[in-house]
Amino acid sequence: MSHHSENVPYPEGMATDTHATDIHATVDEQLRRTRQRYTLGRRQLVELLQAAERPVTIPELMDRGATQSQSSLYRNLAILEQCGAVHRLASTDDVARYELTEELSEHHHHLVCTACGRLDDVVLPPTIEKALASAADEALSQQNFIVDSHRFELVGTCEICA
Repeated sequence: MSHHSENVPYPEGMATDTHATDIHATVDEQLRRTRQRYTLGRRQLVELLQAAERPVTIPELMDRGATQSQSSLYRNLAILEQCGAVHRLASTDDVARYELTEELSEHHHHLVCTACGRLDDVVLPPTIEKALASAADEALSQQNFIVDSHRFELVGTCEICA
């Protein structure tokens, strides 16, 4: 399970399109910078997170077909987080959820359910993104603080809990 990604064919069911290949090349590079290898288990996690379309918990990863033990999932997610490939989020239920970083996916924000803790991704129109960036710049102009990026959460009740 510790084969290098460049020499290993894709296991059945794993994506082979150009975008997925670019993501795998980026993750491989990120891991190399931290002296880690892109093992098949880590590759599978990246595939599962890419397919998830929202931040997911460890049990959800297991339900979606992760073949590693729970302890291996935690360990590999921590390594992927450390190298900058995965972002860990805590929701209102204090359960960790994981997603690919925006470098590997796209800029987005989150809808947070206060009843069940579910997090969903939401992509805002460019006009709203520009307005948010402008408002942040204006609000922080007196703070001597330089904004590199932003995260925006809309907190409420999901359609399942409503």
